[in-house]
Amino acid sequence: MTTFGKYLGLIALAASLGAAPSFAQPAPTASGKSPAAETKAAPKPRTEKSIECSKQADAKKLHGAERKKFREECKKAG
Repeated sequence: MTTFGKYLGLIALAASLGAAPSFAQPAPTASGKSPAAETKAAPKPRTEKSIECSKQADAKKLHGAERKKFREECKKAG
């Protein structure tokens, strides 16, 4: 085997060993969920005022920034 072939083989071996950990998945925690799933916070329940403001925005057919602004003002007023 030539010197070039030896170096090429070593490079291929090093690349395959270096890539292996990137495919590993994190071990599940005691609850059986992945660590990423446990760090994600549960969504807050919506308040009655928030739901009412959304219904009003729907009735006015507001979308995007206008809807967001309306809902913020509606919730502050309530």
